[in-house]
Amino acid sequence: MFVIGTAGHVDHGKSALIHALTGTNPDRLREEQERGMTIELGFAWMTLPSGREVSIVDVPGHVRFVRHMLAGISAVDLALLVIAADEGIMPQTREHLEILDLLEVRNAVVVLTKCDLVDDDWADLVEEEVRTFLSDTRLADAPFVRVSSVTGAGLDDLRAAIDNALDSTTEPRDIGRPRLGIDRVFTMTGFGTVVTGTLLDGRLRVGDTVEVAPGGPTARIRGLQTHRHDVNEALPGTRTAANLAGVAVEDLARGQVLAPVGRITPVKAFDALLHVLPDRAIRHNLRVAVHVGSAEVQGRVRVLGSRTVPIDGADAGDEVPGGADGWAQVILNEPIAAVPGDLFVLRLSDETVGGGRIVEVNPPRHRRHSAATVERLEARAAGTPESRILAALERSEPATAAALRAGVEVSADDFAAAIEALTADGAVHAFPASTGEPVLLTAGGHARLLDDVSRALAAFHAARPLRWAMPREELRGVLRLAPREFAAILGGLAPAIEERGDGFAEAGWTPTPSGAQQSEIDRIERAIREGGTQPPRQNIDPETMAYLEGASRVVDCGDGTVLSRETYAEVRDRVITLLRDGRELTLAEARDALDTNRRAAQAILEMLDRDGVTRRHGDARVLHESLR
Repeated sequence: MFVIGTAGHVDHGKSALIHALTGTNPDRLREEQERGMTIELGFAWMTLPSGREVSIVDVPGHVRFVRHMLAGISAVDLALLVIAADEGIMPQTREHLEILDLLEVRNAVVVLTKCDLVDDDWADLVEEEVRTFLSDTRLADAPFVRVSSVTGAGLDDLRAAIDNALDSTTEPRDIGRPRLGIDRVFTMTGFGTVVTGTLLDGRLRVGDTVEVAPGGPTARIRGLQTHRHDVNEALPGTRTAANLAGVAVEDLARGQVLAPVGRITPVKAFDALLHVLPDRAIRHNLRVAVHVGSAEVQGRVRVLGSRTVPIDGADAGDEVPGGADGWAQVILNEPIAAVPGDLFVLRLSDETVGGGRIVEVNPPRHRRHSAATVERLEARAAGTPESRILAALERSEPATAAALRAGVEVSADDFAAAIEALTADGAVHAFPASTGEPVLLTAGGHARLLDDVSRALAAFHAARPLRWAMPREELRGVLRLAPREFAAILGGLAPAIEERGDGFAEAGWTPTPSGAQQSEIDRIERAIREGGTQPPRQNIDPETMAYLEGASRVVDCGDGTVLSRETYAEVRDRVITLLRDGRELTLAEARDALDTNRRAAQAILEMLDRDGVTRRHGDARVLHESLR
């Protein structure tokens, strides 16, 4: 199903045309009907001669309501550029056309309305003027239709022209990533909260649990409608109304997006290929209104560099001049829901100044005038399988190939070839996992992770100078990695770090006790060694104990029983000898054989259990199977 949007100057007959075509008055507000002027978005639908059903979004034409126009026109498949024959091209005709161009709307039908008010010669002059006006735009080849919404003349021709234009229009894509850009929120008696919008990139079903991004609550889809008909499943490219359970109207707003839980990341900044409209310029750090989908937020443009030759010798480092393209990083005052590939428009006060396509979301802050940054962004904009995979991996790393495939529009063969090429070039690092697919990281992600690990270990060593290693789980928590990812990646960070027991340390790092600490360590170690299998209970500081254990000088058996490493090795050998030939060892027998007390014997046996030397068998111990 396709969505059609109107565009054109105020009072050029857009709403009257939709009413004449569909029988539905898109001006639903009393104020709109009383003033004869569209203020908010209007919606209608119709069936074309081919039997194809289409949705129609009617937008305001007044300069004060261009922001509302942008909320409706951002996801259309075909535009009706409406121009009144008695007036011709007017200011909002020009601005709406600029917006259509920025949003890359390539399919359109030009509709000359109010033809009942002029004669054919006048209509010919207006049509010639409009054709000249469109000659340097994406709509240069758009068909023209003359109509009168009052008499009905030309309406059938318009329906046929729309049908013909849609024959060559690509069907809305379904990539399994549904998102509904909310453009209306209201309450219906007996139903509760309802949102409407154009569904993109996937399907929604009754019963689905969704979240409202960014920053919104989760909800359950109680019901779905398309063109006021109940449906169990809404398809991409349809105007959709969703009845939501578990969420209040005041918790929702135009500009938010309805999507499966966890699929949309709040975007606070994005890199973009920017086009500036002629006779305007976008300076570095210019504050603008940013329109993405149905969202409008304030933001700031960081100019990274001009892509085309500057006009009049302007400094490309400080601005992107009118009519030129450039790379920019847009910093948003509030987060929005957006993905790479989305188009956007920038406005300053009541003027559209430029727009473009999002290349990367939530990027790191770039150094300006960097050839490497521009080269990387150029590769992204090219849209090769490698660039799309790399962009997807950077948004979700670390990830497996299977997880990446779900979010990238690349064939299986191209995906496998691209991963192989990226790995061979060093742009992607693959870390083998003990189970399942390897874990993937970009080169930049690998460098950032290594830096994070180094900082975490340095901070740990500074805070715990007697510890030989940072515990595995503590480091994993700092890095916020899943156990499988952590296990795979950390093994690939050698030789920068060393694995020591159940922890990690910077390569070559050793604790350096102070003079007083070393004296205390020597005293404790001597007492433990002299105590043999009956060492005296001592109040040992945890850091000192960690140092002694990390240095393999003592073994903490628990319950205050600490043996020297040599004594523990002797005890281990003695117990193994006693349990040869399937014999068993009771606690009392162990106490006597080891020449110790009951408490210490119990602790020693439990330590031997943990080390895989013995195992319990009733009230006794037997030799572990691995040593038999």
